[in-house]
Amino acid sequence: MLAVGLAAAGIALATVFTLTAMKDSMMFFIPVSDVVAGEYPADRNFRVGGLVVDGSVNREPGSLEMSFRVTDLRCELPVRYTGVLPDLFREGQGVVAHGRIGSEGDFEADTILAKHDENYMAPEVAESLAEHVSEQTAGLAEGSGECTSP
Repeated sequence: MLAVGLAAAGIALATVFTLTAMKDSMMFFIPVSDVVAGEYPADRNFRVGGLVVDGSVNREPGSLEMSFRVTDLRCELPVRYTGVLPDLFREGQGVVAHGRIGSEGDFEADTILAKHDENYMAPEVAESLAEHVSEQTAGLAEGSGECTSP
C-alpha cells in the first residue's frame, strides 16, 4: 500500500511540475482591441494578429528595424520589429506577431508570422476580424467610445 501511495504522489507531483512548466511557456493570443484597451499580460509575451494597415510599413534604408500598424478592423496597434520579415509579409495581409508591449506603448515583436497562401489566415485572427466586421455591420462599434475602424 505504501508503494502505491508513493507512486500516486510521484505521479501527482510530476503532473504539477509539467503543468507549471507548460503554463510558463504558453503564449496567448490577444485581439488588437483588447491590447489597445490595456487588457494584456504585462509580465509575459503574447501573440497579437490582424491585418497590416495599408501605408503603415516604415523601414529605415539599410536597417533591419521597421514599424507598421496592425488592425482588427476596430483598433490599430503600432508594432516594431527588428529582423528579416517572412516573404509573404505585405500591407493588407494577415499577420501574427509574438512579443510584448514596450515602454513606449508599441508592440515589440520578436517574431512575425505571415499567412502561407492566399486562402489561409490564422484562426484567431480570422475570428477576431469576423467579430469586428459583424459588430460594424450591426452598428455596435459606432458611438461606443472605443476605437474606430481604420
